[in-house]
Amino acid sequence: MQIADDVISRINKLTPQTSPQWGKMNVAQMLAHCCVTYEMVYEDKHPKPNAFMKLILKMLVKNKVASEVPYKRNNPTAPAFIITDERDFTTEKERLINYIRKTQQLGESAFDGRESHSFGPLTHTEWNNMFYKHLDHHLTQFGC
Repeated sequence: MQIADDVISRINKLTPQTSPQWGKMNVAQMLAHCCVTYEMVYEDKHPKPNAFMKLILKMLVKNKVASEVPYKRNNPTAPAFIITDERDFTTEKERLINYIRKTQQLGESAFDGRESHSFGPLTHTEWNNMFYKHLDHHLTQFGC
């Protein structure tokens, strides 16, 4: 609970003028980018990879995404996560905070063994790592 509240506090420090320390996205695009992880959990708007691609993702990407090892700067981005159009800062900020709160309310038991969009079933620890380190990476990118 404390970690989610801390992340939301960091998000609330962002303003529409906050600039990145690296990368191409503006702050509203970054917030929309961070929402994609949650869209894959809660909405049916992103096509799921086929069995072969899921196997490849599980073998080559899962550990990078779900382990505790932090992301490096300027890593390749999966196509579904690339946000190039302009987004509304306030809308994206509210969406992201709502997703975090929903996840927090469901609790870790709702995620233990839950099927992920791209990697098959994950433990609650893998889900926590995946959610947190992506948010932490991008909040750090924007100095928060």
